[in-house]
Amino acid sequence: MSDKVFSFKDIHVTVEGKEVVKGVSLEIGRGEKHAIMGPNGSGKSSLVNALAGHPNYAITQGEAFINGENLMEMDATERAKAGLFLAFQYPLAIPGVTVSNFLRAAIKAKHGGEEAVLKDFRKELMEKFSSLEIDKSFATRYINDGFSGGEKKRIEILQMAMLKPLVALLDETDSGLDIDALRIVSNGINQYAPSDGGILLVTHYQRMLNYVKPDFVHVMMHGQLVRSGGPELALQLEAEGYEKIENEVFSNVGV
Repeated sequence: MSDKVFSFKDIHVTVEGKEVVKGVSLEIGRGEKHAIMGPNGSGKSSLVNALAGHPNYAITQGEAFINGENLMEMDATERAKAGLFLAFQYPLAIPGVTVSNFLRAAIKAKHGGEEAVLKDFRKELMEKFSSLEIDKSFATRYINDGFSGGEKKRIEILQMAMLKPLVALLDETDSGLDIDALRIVSNGINQYAPSDGGILLVTHYQRMLNYVKPDFVHVMMHGQLVRSGGPELALQLEAEGYEKIENEVFSNVGV
């Protein structure tokens, strides 16, 4: 078994014919948390959406592997079954589908339709509701329909907790959260992070990284990863902003 649970190399992504990710490579070891930071429009969300198989984001070049399996040969559903999970920056409402029924169907689909995996579903769901401070009434509410921003993000982490993915891609899960919601969501990420897998957390600000401690921090600008380091890099960005790094990297390069 490889110690690299998720890796991608020279990934290029286009959206509506425009290249927004330009040759990004990264390796995530088992049990590692990686954070990608960068200014708005740098390609962070495009990268994780493309890796998850979102149809609006086309990977035009590069390779990616999850647990040794070729991601490029899978559609979005197959990637999810292989253990890849994406928490959306803007979770969509699904009127008519309750949170409980959605999760029940997702878990069953992941395991090839086996009913046995649902044996303790209700008990486990209620335990996760409690730990994420979600009112139990949400089980019978339509998913994200009329939910606040904080409630939507908690439901995203609830999905991660119930589906138990190998690799979780968290796309700006901290956006729009007040301090209490940020604490609850961050605690959920820490509690339910894949122990034998990995996390790739996309964020614009350092504040979430006060709660979810990354092993590695990467800076993305103009569709490229331009710098990598430890948690101290996030603190540097918080203190100095992105402009200093941008000037150092792109001062003599047209972008």
